[in-house]
Amino acid sequence: MSSEVMSQNEIDALLSALSTGEMNAEELKKEQAEKRVRVYDFKRALRFSKDQIRNLTRIHENFARSLTTYFSAQLRTYIQINVASVDQLPYEEFIRSIPKMTILNVFEVPPLEGRIVMEVNPNIAYAMLDRQLGGRGSSYNKIDSLTEIETKLMTALFEGAIENIGEAWDSVAKVDPILSDLEVNPQFLQMVSPNETVVVISFNITIGEISGMINICIPHVVLEPIIPKLSVLYWMEEKTKARQDHEIAALKQAIRGTHLILKAELGSSDIYFSELLDLSVGDVLPLRQKIDQPIIVKVDEKPTFKGQVGKLNQQMAVQILEEIEEGVGEDE
Repeated sequence: MSSEVMSQNEIDALLSALSTGEMNAEELKKEQAEKRVRVYDFKRALRFSKDQIRNLTRIHENFARSLTTYFSAQLRTYIQINVASVDQLPYEEFIRSIPKMTILNVFEVPPLEGRIVMEVNPNIAYAMLDRQLGGRGSSYNKIDSLTEIETKLMTALFEGAIENIGEAWDSVAKVDPILSDLEVNPQFLQMVSPNETVVVISFNITIGEISGMINICIPHVVLEPIIPKLSVLYWMEEKTKARQDHEIAALKQAIRGTHLILKAELGSSDIYFSELLDLSVGDVLPLRQKIDQPIIVKVDEKPTFKGQVGKLNQQMAVQILEEIEEGVGEDE
């Protein structure tokens, strides 16, 4: 920014040139307008918003924590992994940025289409291999001549590593990662067209005194079906829905433990208090309830159901016939 600030001498010289006619003010305006034009490279068209990139970063920070636990257990040493950057760029640019000979784990994530590649720096890959074989984690680069045993050990190690992708992506997609190939030469790896936009997640990894990079390259075709789920609005809706589901479940649990009084009324009648005092065994009270009409079943004194009286296993019982609609009285 400081290079754009003019000194007092430069300001005086500019004013002098304008006053003497050596410089035309209109030409100066035109020149400034031309400077505002920026060259746009359509080969590097951005297909992911900053919002989506931030959510991809959050997802792969969880993946980095899972990888840390997995590699620490497999290699029996302390491993440190964290997300260094998340960028979108053409596939061709990604291929040019990685070493000419490296470890390339190609895997699929069904049901999503396309393939993802996890590139592991040779220094890190051989440090891992040395730990697996009982060494101290020393690194040496002979990636151009992997033996069959080394290939088998690395394949088994990275097959377990990519399984953690499924857990990290669980919030946006249910995937089942499958390691399909292990390559060492990027030139032989043609997953998508050179101009296809890919997201590259770079991880810093440290094993003892050895440090390096792991890069995950995800083509746009893989992420396209789940792009809407990478927006902040979706994440907020998911959190809101989860909270509502939790509240509803808690409310249902509380209701199930509530004690209510269920009362079936056979009918009602009005008498004087003096008649009540004179009642004796054998007296009959006429009820307003007809024998062919359903009785009212109350829940905590509120008319809730209509039912009929009967017997079940030699005991008095009430069969529920229908629910009383809100606002319908027991006299109806």
